[in-house]
Amino acid sequence: MPTSATLERRTRAALRVTLSFYVLNGLLAALGLLAITSAIHVFLGEFAASAASIGVIVCIPPDQPAPKRGKFWQLLPAALIGLPLFLAVQVQHAAPLRLGLLLVVAAFMAFLAAAWGKRGIPLSVSIMFSMIFSMAVPDHANSATNLATSLFFALGAALYLVWATLANAALNARYRVQMLADTLLSLASLMRTQALQFMPEVAGDGRTGAPLIGQLLARQAALADQLQTARDILLEAPRTPRRQRLAGMLMGVLELRDHLLACELDLDTLKSHPGHVPVLAALREALDSLAGQVEHMADALLLGRLPARFESLKPGLVALHWAGEAPALAPAGMPSPAVLARGLASRIGTIDEEVLRLLALARGEAEPDLVLVRASWQLFVSPTAWSWRPFAGLWRWDAPPLRHAIRAALAIGTGYAIALALPWGTHDFWILLTIVVVLRGSLAQTLERRNSRVAGTLLGCLLSAALLSAHAPLAVLLVTLTLAQALAHAFAVRRYLVTAVAATVLGLLQSHLLNAGTSPTFDVVERMADTLIGVAIAWAFSYVLPSWERHQIPALVARSLAAQARHARVALGLGQLQAVDNEPELAWRLARREAYDSLSALVQATQRSLSEPRAVRPPLAPLGRLLAHSYQLLAQLTVIKTMLLLRRERLQPAQIRAPLLRAAGALEATLTGDLPATADRPDRSGVQEGPVALPDPFENDLSPWVLHRLDLACGIAGQLRGDAQEVLKPASSR
Repeated sequence: MPTSATLERRTRAALRVTLSFYVLNGLLAALGLLAITSAIHVFLGEFAASAASIGVIVCIPPDQPAPKRGKFWQLLPAALIGLPLFLAVQVQHAAPLRLGLLLVVAAFMAFLAAAWGKRGIPLSVSIMFSMIFSMAVPDHANSATNLATSLFFALGAALYLVWATLANAALNARYRVQMLADTLLSLASLMRTQALQFMPEVAGDGRTGAPLIGQLLARQAALADQLQTARDILLEAPRTPRRQRLAGMLMGVLELRDHLLACELDLDTLKSHPGHVPVLAALREALDSLAGQVEHMADALLLGRLPARFESLKPGLVALHWAGEAPALAPAGMPSPAVLARGLASRIGTIDEEVLRLLALARGEAEPDLVLVRASWQLFVSPTAWSWRPFAGLWRWDAPPLRHAIRAALAIGTGYAIALALPWGTHDFWILLTIVVVLRGSLAQTLERRNSRVAGTLLGCLLSAALLSAHAPLAVLLVTLTLAQALAHAFAVRRYLVTAVAATVLGLLQSHLLNAGTSPTFDVVERMADTLIGVAIAWAFSYVLPSWERHQIPALVARSLAAQARHARVALGLGQLQAVDNEPELAWRLARREAYDSLSALVQATQRSLSEPRAVRPPLAPLGRLLAHSYQLLAQLTVIKTMLLLRRERLQPAQIRAPLLRAAGALEATLTGDLPATADRPDRSGVQEGPVALPDPFENDLSPWVLHRLDLACGIAGQLRGDAQEVLKPASSR
């Protein structure tokens, strides 16, 4: 039986999902569908409402929380492209061959939209929905009826564009809060995973069984991706004090991520010394406690409350010492565990300071850095206009979006041919719908959706059969349709199993309403069979013209090394030592974002490669080392940058100026490949002249710590260069 603590944790988790931005967005989409179709039903009749509902559904996939600027133009392509395709399918209903050719050609063009990345994938789905749901409309040979049906489709789409644009603007303030809260929860989850590293002999996450390093990399990558979505909304037009505080909190999250990454440093060295357990246990408890405070802050934001104050952990961290050992140089010339433990305590103390600063902003007791917030608004948000540049760069045989478009078109053609040959053949569009939502650009994503689609369809069929067999009244069916549409849209990215269940219920109930009088039992059985066929086709065609991740890895590694080199050059620049404005800091923030984003892309590609056949996988062992060393280098540079920005009054510029310049040059030369291929470590002469006795980091002079971190960063850069050469060598030999 669950304990009270377990029930409380589950209740809090359920409440966070219920109050999330994606659930709110799903509810708004469903309410738009209900309001528009109900109004058209009242004024124009049942058939007009059914056709208009398809226009609404086609426009829903791209409808995600977005900046107010450009929201309408984000949705418009789905309606503009979908309308002529909807009409074309209506016209070709009675000509299966021509309809099949239309589906294949249009599918190829639709899936090319993946060239626009995250913005393009929903557009691909919308375009395909316009044709597939047009096939679901009862066949009409009369051209006037076809035109009228298309006009009703256009009416539904147009009304939804207005609805979604106005709803997004009206709820912009709520979306800002929800986005920030969701980002804080992701940060807290990363903090708790990071805290697990402080435990002795931890090999993996007990909840998932995955290696802990893999969990950390995955959470880092997910947070980097999530932060950009939050930036786009929170940094748009931060004109009011409330918006400025929320934007300032987001900038604080970025700082916390850096300081959290720095907590990985020196852990392995500390664990190698006897007697580390009490100190690391205390530090882990402190980090867990701070993660809990971040979660409470997120919950308070979601509930519209002021987060409660908490006491700083800094006094306890200052008083923490390695038992029985004085801070001094170890015999081998390395810092003693006492000094390293104090350094780690100091870094967690910095996290404590940042969490308290976040709390003060959330409570309105501190003012954000307005100069930084306004500059970030201009520099760190994604463009909202559609550009032809991604589309123009597709026409290479090895371009993944082009290959995916070809395989998708072939899969759609095959699915349509099989649907025509089936003995039942009353809902041939179900096979095509399954192919569209299951077949993804990578094998890993296709396999994940395959499993969720089959399980979700089975559960959805059972729920639909129970509902239809009970002969539920029309009002109940409409409410169920609305809820199913809300869940299907809300969880399409977050948890596809929920989407699969809801979409199955939605499809079966819509089919029942559009084709009154057919047997609900046969509809359910047919839906399950068609889903299995569609899943099998999508799975099979995921091996046609595959874009294996090993072909993308070299470009991603090169991008990551270039980003690391630029970040090192900017982070170690001398501008921040004498700057009177934020220009050097903004340049560093831009370089830091690219460093994290490039690593996030590399982590995601590595994860996807785990689902590919062993014969085509990239070299995973050196890739893992490259990722680990990349984050270690970021962590070293983060510690140095923190001292340069926040602790400059405790530095001696004359002592560190020359080493900073030499280290920046050495790091850039190593990472950009300007050194001979045989060099596995940069020349660190002059960065640090022999072992330096490190003082207590809570004391005054931190210059020796800067020199120590520079020396370690140069060593990691050499290891990173060697990892990259090992990763790229197999690729070049094929």
